[in-house]
Amino acid sequence: MTGQAGRAQRSDEALRRLLEWLCGSLAALALFGIMILTLIDVTGRKAVSQSVPGSLEMTELLLVVVIFAGMPLVSLAGEHVVFDSLDPWLNPGVRRVQGLWVDACCAIGLFGIAWVMWTMASQMAGYGETTAQLKLPKAPFVYGMSVLCAVTALVHGLLMLTPVAHHHVGVDSEGTS
Repeated sequence: MTGQAGRAQRSDEALRRLLEWLCGSLAALALFGIMILTLIDVTGRKAVSQSVPGSLEMTELLLVVVIFAGMPLVSLAGEHVVFDSLDPWLNPGVRRVQGLWVDACCAIGLFGIAWVMWTMASQMAGYGETTAQLKLPKAPFVYGMSVLCAVTALVHGLLMLTPVAHHHVGVDSEGTS
């Protein structure tokens, strides 16, 4: 049994590292793109009185990528907003049930949001909806948002299988802070 538990733990760790690398790289590239775009835009405005056409639209789209690529990472690390003022007075069993409930609600809610976004993206693709200035198609970005919401929902589903201490900062294995 310990062999299976060890393999499962290594598999979980490999999945965690892959997710952190993929989402982290995506968010980092988008953030780097925003930084370079802003540098070029501001330099162009100051040096030659010419800004980058559509820079606001590009920044908005890249910001969407940063936010939605960061969501699985935040959930995976347990760095989201948590109300834990009552935790010192709750026993570990109650906190485990509370953690399961929160993760289940998050997973269900995020899967619902992912489904709605996927439906919206399909409609946008059907209509050929584009951004106002650059005429970039919106659907790929909304599809990406949907996929990343689904990934975040899966993260919460996986967190339900792990003890609370493994994904909530400041909670040790006995359930005390």
